[in-house]
Amino acid sequence: MLKHFSYSYLLRQKCRSLTSMVNKRHLSVEDKLSITDEDINTKSTVRQNTPQYESTFESINKVLANKSLSHLLKDANNEQIVDYKESTQEMVRRDQSRLALRPKTAPEDTTVILFPGQGSQFVGMGYNVIESSNVKQMFSIAKQILGYDLLDLCLNGPIETLNKTQYCQPAIYVTSLAAVECLRQRGTGDVEACVATAGFSVGELSALVFAGAMSFEDGLRLVKIRAESMQYASELVPSAMITVFFNADARISFACNAAREWCVRKGIEEKDAICNIANYLFPHCKVIAGHEEAINFLEMNAKDFGIKRSKRLPVSGAFHTKLMEPARKVMAEALRKIHLEVPLIPVHSNFDAKIYKDVVSMRKKLAKQIVSPVHWEQILHIVYDRPKDMKCPKTFECGPGKSLLSTLSMVHAVARRSAHHISV
Repeated sequence: MLKHFSYSYLLRQKCRSLTSMVNKRHLSVEDKLSITDEDINTKSTVRQNTPQYESTFESINKVLANKSLSHLLKDANNEQIVDYKESTQEMVRRDQSRLALRPKTAPEDTTVILFPGQGSQFVGMGYNVIESSNVKQMFSIAKQILGYDLLDLCLNGPIETLNKTQYCQPAIYVTSLAAVECLRQRGTGDVEACVATAGFSVGELSALVFAGAMSFEDGLRLVKIRAESMQYASELVPSAMITVFFNADARISFACNAAREWCVRKGIEEKDAICNIANYLFPHCKVIAGHEEAINFLEMNAKDFGIKRSKRLPVSGAFHTKLMEPARKVMAEALRKIHLEVPLIPVHSNFDAKIYKDVVSMRKKLAKQIVSPVHWEQILHIVYDRPKDMKCPKTFECGPGKSLLSTLSMVHAVARRSAHHISV
């Protein structure tokens, strides 16, 4: 079994000083249990070391109840956006870089490693990293845990199978960590110089394994459970996700509320009439997810809400919304039984963009992440915002696709100049 990757050992040697900055709690006996549920279908190998967002209008619910849909759209067009100058105190409050944990080292001598999420998969992924040290062993272990040949699926497809949630999430997880092995093998010291990491959606589990919070095997088991439960939840209610690009005066929250009301009026149960922001990507761009009818409504009335352009995502579920509640319950139970440790380097949570500081918060936030928006834009601000005369760390996106680097260029162009992609 692959108990410790070489990069985990190197990180432990390089980052011991960072562990003193966090409050590591003692684990209970229950915390040390390995996964034994039938859902996992394999024995666990564990190490033996012991905001809700308000709508645009405060009276939105009353407005929706008392006005017709045509009136709602008219109000959305006529609403005046008040422009005001932020006070110094407000600007300080919004300086998200204060939430980062940064060593007293020249930024240009450090690195940040990012891990992509679902949607970045493609047939042929894994070809560029398969000869790197440990990678063949990683795919061998994946075959044992998953029960199918993941490497063959990555290299040969078909894409229709690879695109399914239960297959693409494990594929992205393994190839992303394989990319880290490829980067480490270069001998440039970039892996050892990492001072912060984050992953988008399922990529957050890749980041936590990289940071030493859990073993590769247990991380893959969690990914398997997560992917299969999300696939199951997506089949219960017809749903979709859409990327929207909008004007500065757009009414996105109002649009989501109107879409939910549209669903209710069409006879859809209120618990299924879901529509809300699922991913915060960069200024004037977000991903909205919800019931199929809600997404159809947004597409038909995009201009009325200030949406310039939209694009459907090739997924079958409304991920990071309440429609994923069945998957959240399954993930919470799995997390309760798996062995976790405080990360050796700062890992930023998708749930609130903050750094994980203890095992308890990891269990809570990783489960909540499935039904909550991904705060990726906020994470990038926390990691990269700094005075103009200060350089940024080198960034590496490890995994399939370059979507995170594209997003970085829209949030922090300076950081993007020193960012690289480790292809798989």
